[in-house]
Amino acid sequence: MKVLVIGSGEKEHAIVWKLSQSRNINRIFCSPGNTEIAEIAECVDVSPNNFRALIDFVKYEWIDLTVVGPEELFSKGIVDEFEKEGCKILGPNRRAAQLTSSRVFAKNLMRLHRIPTAEFKVFTSYLHAKDYVRLKGTPIVIKADTPFEEPGEFVVSTLEEAMDALKLVIEDRIGVDTSKRVIIEDNLKGERVSFIILTDGKTIVPFTGLHKYKQLFSGNTVPKTTVMGASSPAPIITKKLEDIIMEKIMRPIIKALNSENIIYKGVLSADLVIDKDNPYVFDFKCCFCDPETQTVLPRIKTDFIDLAQAIIEERLSEIKIEWKQGASVCVVISSKDYPNKYQKGAIIKGLEKIKLMNDTVVFHAGTSFLDKDIIASGGRVISIIATGTEIKDASNKAYNALEKISFDGMYYRKDIGNNKF
Repeated sequence: MKVLVIGSGEKEHAIVWKLSQSRNINRIFCSPGNTEIAEIAECVDVSPNNFRALIDFVKYEWIDLTVVGPEELFSKGIVDEFEKEGCKILGPNRRAAQLTSSRVFAKNLMRLHRIPTAEFKVFTSYLHAKDYVRLKGTPIVIKADTPFEEPGEFVVSTLEEAMDALKLVIEDRIGVDTSKRVIIEDNLKGERVSFIILTDGKTIVPFTGLHKYKQLFSGNTVPKTTVMGASSPAPIITKKLEDIIMEKIMRPIIKALNSENIIYKGVLSADLVIDKDNPYVFDFKCCFCDPETQTVLPRIKTDFIDLAQAIIEERLSEIKIEWKQGASVCVVISSKDYPNKYQKGAIIKGLEKIKLMNDTVVFHAGTSFLDKDIIASGGRVISIIATGTEIKDASNKAYNALEKISFDGMYYRKDIGNNKF
């Protein structure tokens, strides 16, 4: 088989790495890829947003299946365009991707079908939104309609923070669709966890749970930023709680989409708040996210390509997902001052030592070559993932590996895997 992976980050690196372990695949392409992906796949200099060029490449190379990394491509209709040309591709079409491309769509759907989520209101007026926040008080959650542009989600504890967030979302137009819609919702108390399912539009299969560390600094102190680490599985998700999540959230949301004549096929991840065994939806994501992908894929025993084909061909009911024993931990390493303006060009030392370690792998995001050296060229630079008998064991291995590498301005959280989320 020939497979094309679209994207250039650590998530796509993890997908290519997992696909390279399949006996059924003899050639992997990645568009555009990165320095380390080029070690295990053939990188193609085509923009992920150039659907026509990608389809032409797929047809020219007789590629059997395409796997998409960047979540926003689903909302732009990449699956619709590929399927129109008879090309197999993993993921939801444009209408199904509304579940994550528009938080307003998702919240209204959940309200209509009584799927548990925080109480909310939608505003387009800065003045009306301000009045509502003053009436409700803080803490409160403020979200942009679209999640693709950061920062688009704020958990604010003072009125001053709330006014600043509203100005960013409404007046400064955070969000790629510039709709200026803002969601203001109750700040639910409880443990934050993510839960992933696979579905082919007919069969819905629970996949796994994980914890994500969503702040830049250890101890979950502000500022909030893209996720700096993860651990899997999530101890809080017992078999009992998994059944509750499936019955109250995951099956009902797929049924709700079906009621709108929308067939969802692919991976669906739900960010949840768990309050005394009661799960509430915080957000949905229509793919393996970052760093979910890096964290989860090393734990899967089942061939990834078998899962992808079963979803596309609507025969997921025939597949039994097998897992390796134990747990995994992902630690993201960033450049100094990320997510603000950060330095570039620092030489990364010690990566070759990690390649000799068992149960540990490095996935690259913002790196490039300078002569023969690998340098930091992005805000998020690399992720280190380790597997172990339990989360604590995996965490120890990940941080042991971290001690072997260094670069100027290197930063990472020091508490991933210690059960403080």
